[in-house]
Amino acid sequence: MVERIEGWIPKTRLGHLIAEGKITTFDDAVATGYPLKEPEIIDILLPELTDEVLDINMVQRMTDSGRRVKFRAAVAIGNREGYVGFAEAKDLQAGPAIRKAIEIAKLNIIKVHRGCGSWECGCGEAHTVPYIVKGKAGSVTVELKPAPRGVGIASGGTAKKVLELAGIKDVWTRSSGQTRTTINFARATFEALKNTTTIRTGGRTQ
Repeated sequence: MVERIEGWIPKTRLGHLIAEGKITTFDDAVATGYPLKEPEIIDILLPELTDEVLDINMVQRMTDSGRRVKFRAAVAIGNREGYVGFAEAKDLQAGPAIRKAIEIAKLNIIKVHRGCGSWECGCGEAHTVPYIVKGKAGSVTVELKPAPRGVGIASGGTAKKVLELAGIKDVWTRSSGQTRTTINFARATFEALKNTTTIRTGGRTQ
């Protein structure tokens, strides 16, 4: 039976199934088809998640009542074993913005299909992406290409953090557009990882 979170009262059908111990894995939760609306579900099913603040910025907006200032945080979370999430959020203070982004990232979490897609390797282990995938956000496009074991993550800092949280150990990357825009760079990488689930191959994936 899964461990309950003290004080948590499930509000959705999926939450009740998990609280009752009828669902014990993230994959089974997704298979039900019920929407994921409670971050506590992820806390229970994927307790080993870690988070990484990718960007925190102060944004200003002029309104009729004057200038309003908020903080925008971009956060990635993952267990380094094939599960990763990404989100951004705003708040009047930096701390709440980060916490809000983490909660949203939990609801956005995906399972990344990993494999050994490089013809130079053939080890059969799930250490890279299974085939070439692309993701786009704003002007930024990121392409992920399978790499043999030992190459590591050939990428810039922002994308590397997202890939590490997803459990990708070796990968070639190519990016274009305004990659200095941290949020779009991170989101494009996340979108590329999403696309590992859209193509089926006969090779080994995980």
